[in-house]
Amino acid sequence: MKRHLTSALLLVSAFALGLAAHAQVEGPVPTQALVAVDTNSTAPITAESLKVTVNDHPQPLTAWTRLQPANAQVALLIDGGLRQSFGREIDNLGNFVRTLSPGVEVLVGYMQYGHVATAQNFTADHELAASTLRLPEGMAEMSASPYICISDFVKNWPGPAAAHKARFILTITNGVDPYNGSTSIMNQGSPYVDDAIKQAQRAGVAVYAIYFADAGIVGGMADNSGQNYLSQMTHATGGISYWEGVGNPVSTRPFLQQFQHSIAESYIATFNAPAMGNDPGGLANVKFDVVKPPKPPKSKIKGPKVPAVKTTLHAPEKVRPGNVE
Repeated sequence: MKRHLTSALLLVSAFALGLAAHAQVEGPVPTQALVAVDTNSTAPITAESLKVTVNDHPQPLTAWTRLQPANAQVALLIDGGLRQSFGREIDNLGNFVRTLSPGVEVLVGYMQYGHVATAQNFTADHELAASTLRLPEGMAEMSASPYICISDFVKNWPGPAAAHKARFILTITNGVDPYNGSTSIMNQGSPYVDDAIKQAQRAGVAVYAIYFADAGIVGGMADNSGQNYLSQMTHATGGISYWEGVGNPVSTRPFLQQFQHSIAESYIATFNAPAMGNDPGGLANVKFDVVKPPKPPKSKIKGPKVPAVKTTLHAPEKVRPGNVE
């Protein structure tokens, strides 16, 4: 009798614990997003000047913290199919790596055959990282699909999971997905692009891209297709796609400087989001907006014209609830 009673109590206790765990999973959980701010205003962007909606429901920001360099990782991923014309950019890339803010960890990798080949792990030794830059091998379509490479890299992000930091990818590629059939702009639905976006959103990685045409399939529809894919991926993950028309940029230097500015003006936004229940890898929709201040009353006295404040926020479209490490 005692044995049956003990068993019953254990079952009840296990059931109660299961309900508690289930309730905890279903409730709101602290969640973070990496947000880059581009503004012409000298006034700081504060939590009070922003509004956040999660799954179309407003949520207050519980924290809004400027990203510190020591808490940032930058992966520079170069298309292995880029040809010798890319050689003129090696010095620009070396200067970019060397002038990253002290404390930023950087890794240089080459996208080839569906994965990223690296010579070193993430390091704050910028001179060491710069020394690993080299000419890509330049074989047509060597990267396979850059999106397959990015997905694999994000899923196997180097370093211990416990040492989670704000993650950036800057990829240099033409963005063409040769595994998706036709490069027509009418065929812009790629499962490989979709998977790269989802993997980056789940891992909280902001993907930036510099379009460089001289890799694999080039010209005509391929240029438009690759640029569209890169724009789609960067916008969805909170990054920016840099490009100049359909050809190679005159120089990557201005884009590299803009990317450094985005890192310097990035913030960690913390808010609550509903947990995904039995789908721990599920994603929630998120949207950041700037709250417009009320217009001052019109004055009859004419003064100097004040330029309009323009602020653009670059944030992911989806996040994994409970991603706070």
